[in-house]
Amino acid sequence: MQILNLSLQPKNAPATTLTAYLPDLVEPKPRQAIVICPGGGYAFVSPREGEPIALTFAAQGMATFVLDYAIAPVHYPIALRQLAEAMKMVRSHADEWQLTQIFVCGFSAGGHLAASLGTQYDQPVLADYDSAIIRPDGMLLAYPVITGGKFAHRDSFTNLLGSGDAEDQSLENQVTAQTPPTFIWTTADDQTVPAMNSLLFVEALQQAGVEVEFHLFPHGRHGMSLGTDWVNEDQGVPHATSWPQLFLDWVKVTFN
Repeated sequence: MQILNLSLQPKNAPATTLTAYLPDLVEPKPRQAIVICPGGGYAFVSPREGEPIALTFAAQGMATFVLDYAIAPVHYPIALRQLAEAMKMVRSHADEWQLTQIFVCGFSAGGHLAASLGTQYDQPVLADYDSAIIRPDGMLLAYPVITGGKFAHRDSFTNLLGSGDAEDQSLENQVTAQTPPTFIWTTADDQTVPAMNSLLFVEALQQAGVEVEFHLFPHGRHGMSLGTDWVNEDQGVPHATSWPQLFLDWVKVTFN
């Protein structure tokens, strides 16, 4: 496997790093790619939602990328522009790395960032990018922050916007028929980011006619990543560890 630290130089945003995990191919063949945005409430970038996720999907032959995006006190839309630049870079290497579809993946606040790209890739905030290049082919959202309304994770929006209005970045209101197909999972007893965040986004996707697969596991604390003992020490959630395979199955059915 090649591991590369790629420097991103987005316009009107600070430089940052995209770490690539490129599994060796036994024989040349197209493969899918996934750009990962770890969580952290826009206050930090969680390591356990970065490399462990990248290695899990790389082990299945995917090319994976982890974005070290901007956090507070830097505000919107800086992290979004960094993610757009990451998509542009990965897309530009599609032939060299033998990539087909490119997905964006996000956990918690990283899920908000990923879903922001999926709903705002063609909006004025990213008008200087080619929307066809930065639009994800699909999205994987894990216990995502979505809404700035009643069920908001307020700290995420404060870190993202400063004094801005959280409703402006309430993503269930920004879904259109062109939003990419989406796979979402969360847990019913998440006490940090209520499951209603995911449910509101699922409802919006369905109303727009966008393909969506949604899994609501009954138990599991917020931020559990893979749900395994490897990542969560003694707080693994065995029944929820199936989500990576469920996602891969969804990709096969939806994109192959």
